[in-house]
Amino acid sequence: MESVNITQLLESYFEGETTLAQEKELRAYFASDTIASEHECYIPLFKGVQVAKEETMVKSITFPKQENKTSSRWWLGIAASAVIVLAVSSYVYNDTNALTQEEQEAVMAFNQSKEALLLLSKSLNKGAEELDYLNEFTNTTNKYFK
Repeated sequence: MESVNITQLLESYFEGETTLAQEKELRAYFASDTIASEHECYIPLFKGVQVAKEETMVKSITFPKQENKTSSRWWLGIAASAVIVLAVSSYVYNDTNALTQEEQEAVMAFNQSKEALLLLSKSLNKGAEELDYLNEFTNTTNKYFK
């Protein structure tokens, strides 16, 4: 009967569903001298777990000292604020309307070209209106000659 119980415990153990008390019972079973032949294949597993549990590290671990980083962060914050203030003030106080002589001439030439094209557009629109009278004359003529 105990063999069936151990088999069920092993299945639960490998599924990760055992309690600590059940795992202690399994360790005690595999530490004893009376192990069923069907469970002998699990002996190295539980012996290895026991050996790993007893291992200790003898080497001491030393961690390097950490420097106080709050002062450097404080200075970085001040530097970042200064850069932002300089960037905003240079943008605000920069005279964006001051154009060079070449730029002013280019803007003036653009405006003159724009006016000339508007005048041409108005003239073409008047000519298109005159063509509407011609189309109406053609339509009326076509009615009588058919």
